Amino acid sequence: MGGVSKKKKSKKALSKIFHISTWKLVLVLILLTFLAATLLRFDHIKMTEMRDAVLSADWEEDTGKILSSLNELRSFTLKHIIFNILDDNGEQYVIFGTGPFYLENLYIHDAKETIAKQQAEIEKNGVTDGNPNGNIFKKVAKICDSKARTYGWPYYDKRYLSCYTTELAKYPSSESLTTDLEAILPSTEAYRYEFASPIWYPCISGIVILIAAILAVWIICRIIFWLVTTIALFLLNRGTK
Repeated sequence: MGGVSKKKKSKKALSKIFHISTWKLVLVLILLTFLAATLLRFDHIKMTEMRDAVLSADWEEDTGKILSSLNELRSFTLKHIIFNILDDNGEQYVIFGTGPFYLENLYIHDAKETIAKQQAEIEKNGVTDGNPNGNIFKKVAKICDSKARTYGWPYYDKRYLSCYTTELAKYPSSESLTTDLEAILPSTEAYRYEFASPIWYPCISGIVILIAAILAVWIICRIIFWLVTTIALFLLNRGTK
C-alpha cells in the first residue's frame, strides 16, 4: 500500500508541475537566465585573476611560479564555461576561453641571454678583433641604449631587439652575424598562450544553463501547442456556423 501511495503522490506532483502557468515558467526562466549570467561572470572574473597571476609571475621572472600558474589556469579553463569577448583592431568577437596572452618578460629574458651568448661566442672566436669598425656590439648597444632611454623602452623588449638587429645589419662585415642572431632569437609564438574552454561543461553554471535551456524549450512547445489548438478551435467553430 505504501508503494502505491508514493506512486500516487509522485503522479500528483508531476501533474502539478506540468500544469504550472506559462507566465510562472517564464518568470522562472528569467531568474535562471540571470543566475546563469551571474555565474558565468564569476567564472570569467576568476579566469582573469588566474591569468593575471601568470602575468605577475612572468613579471617576477619566476619560472616555477609561471608553470604552476599556467597549469592552474589551464585546469580551470577546461572545467568551466569561460565566455569571453575579444577586441581585435576595433572588431569584437565572442570566444570560449582565455584569449591570447604573452609571457613578454620571459621572452625578453631569453632573448637577452641569446644576444649575450652570441656576442661572447663571436668575441671568443676573435671575429671582432680584426673588424675595422671595432667592437660593433658595443657601438650597437650604445645606440639602442640611447634610444631606449629616449623613448622609454624596457631594455631587451621587442623594439630594443629590432633596433639591435637593424643597427648591426648596417655594418657590411656583420651581415652574417645579423642573420645568425635573427635565426637564433626565440620565436615569440613559443611565448604565446591561449586556453580554450568547452561550450558546455557540467559545472554549476553549466547545470543552470542546461535547466534554463530545457525550460525554454518547454515554454516554446507550450506556446506552439496553444497556438495550434487556438487556430484549430477557431477554424472548427467557423466551420460549424
